[in-house]
Amino acid sequence: MGAIKHCTSIRDLKTIEAHIFRTGLPQQPFLTTTLTDSPAITLPKHLPYAHSLFSSTQYPNLFTWNKIIRGYSLSDSPITAITLFKDMFLCGILPNTFTLGFVLKACCRLLRFYEGKLVHSMIVKMGLSVGTPVFNGLLKLYVNCGCVGSARKVFDEMRERDRASWSVMISGLVKNGFGYEALELFREMQVQGVDMDEFTLASVVGTCGHLGALDLGKWVHSYIDKEGVKVDVVLGTCLVDMCSKCGSLHDALKVFEGMCERDVMAWSAMIGGCAIHGNAEKALELFDDMKRANVSPNCVTFTSVLCACSHSGLIDEGCRYFDGMQLEYEIVPQLEHYGCMVDLFCRAGLVTHGFKDLGEQISRHILELEPHGGNNYVLVSNVFASLGRWSNVRKIRTLMKGKKVKKEHGWSSIEVNFVMHQFVLGDESHPERDEIYQMLDEMARKLNREGHVVITSDVLHDIDEEEKENALCLHSERLAIAYGLLRLPKESTIRIVKNLRVCIDCHSAIKLISAIYKRDIIVRDRVRFHHFSEEKCSCNDYW
Repeated sequence: MGAIKHCTSIRDLKTIEAHIFRTGLPQQPFLTTTLTDSPAITLPKHLPYAHSLFSSTQYPNLFTWNKIIRGYSLSDSPITAITLFKDMFLCGILPNTFTLGFVLKACCRLLRFYEGKLVHSMIVKMGLSVGTPVFNGLLKLYVNCGCVGSARKVFDEMRERDRASWSVMISGLVKNGFGYEALELFREMQVQGVDMDEFTLASVVGTCGHLGALDLGKWVHSYIDKEGVKVDVVLGTCLVDMCSKCGSLHDALKVFEGMCERDVMAWSAMIGGCAIHGNAEKALELFDDMKRANVSPNCVTFTSVLCACSHSGLIDEGCRYFDGMQLEYEIVPQLEHYGCMVDLFCRAGLVTHGFKDLGEQISRHILELEPHGGNNYVLVSNVFASLGRWSNVRKIRTLMKGKKVKKEHGWSSIEVNFVMHQFVLGDESHPERDEIYQMLDEMARKLNREGHVVITSDVLHDIDEEEKENALCLHSERLAIAYGLLRLPKESTIRIVKNLRVCIDCHSAIKLISAIYKRDIIVRDRVRFHHFSEEKCSCNDYW
């Protein structure tokens, strides 16, 4: 026994095993367990040998089963861990907390929801007393399989939660697109005084960036500084991305310049931040700095660079970078890169004659290549609408219904007192609806008094002009701005996040609203940032 425990060589261990067989010692579980527990066996490196020892044992005990199941849960064959677990149960050996944790790890790695659900049912039916780590394993499995409802039910029913429980649940909500719910849970985590790790903070910071929650993002940033949390390259990149997406390019640059280590993702995030703010000069300067720092750009980097060229009309530069990514870095252009180039040429007015017919042909081809993308159907519908072919528009919409394709609905959000408020077209669900619509009426009257002429060309519906004008007045960004005028301090900037491209009329109206109410308004749409101030926009009407 002593020789086994002090053995550090797999060769010596095999010699000891051979001696056991030659001397006729019985293959008892304690001997197998001692052999597999030897420092010489580094699982999963020596897993085949450990498995052969396990197979030679007639009556392996729970500890032995756990040892081999754990090894496979960490190996390249986690499915074997699940198979062994089933075999163990058939042999009449009941699992303990460790067994369940190992099996759930294997299920999580393979996204085996059904087997994980069986483990959960076993815990409930058998009344097994399991610890927090097992429930954390269930949480991770459910969120990784996209079953957020099941995960939240487990989380809410947990008697004890550790930092990992909160981290897995919050990051799981973020991963599955439940950003608002993630921030609500984060606030609850704060109230309960739970310490936050770098992983949780990175998830929350990323969500703040996605939703445009600058105030909460700044609070998290100050927490990181105050608590002395180590800002590694991942967390630093998340902070850069958050500040950029929340409209604070200055803060993003400050974080970036303070990072001790910058990898390709950090550089790409900063270049992308400059691009969506329309600062092409800084974006291209950073790209040159990146190359001087011997960091090779990737496809994400070039998407940001080409985006910067597109937003500033830099045609020659865009063509040069597009060629360079292939010739110098051997990066094959993806759909995003071609999209940037098409956008660059279209914005510059280089695609004019026959563009609508070309658009119709391309749109039809897109539907053939990707028939399940909701945005593709919207694109084709808009092309037909721009041509006034309303019968074709109706056919596309009927086709969408038949294929059960979901269209992405437009929304705008605004942060007030650390709470995100989201609006959709003609939204009447907000508890302060009456005051919001009174402010909308006031905005409309003042716009009319200042001579604003409604631009209806972007309203692609087969309705009359009056209906189009009414629809434009109820766009989600106007509802969000109205709420901002009502609830934010008069000296503060109104920051709006919109998931679709801002229309021409809203862009024109917001410029005028910024002058009428003497407010700076920042709108982040799907394409870029628009900084409105004193009847001007940072995009110079080029977007």
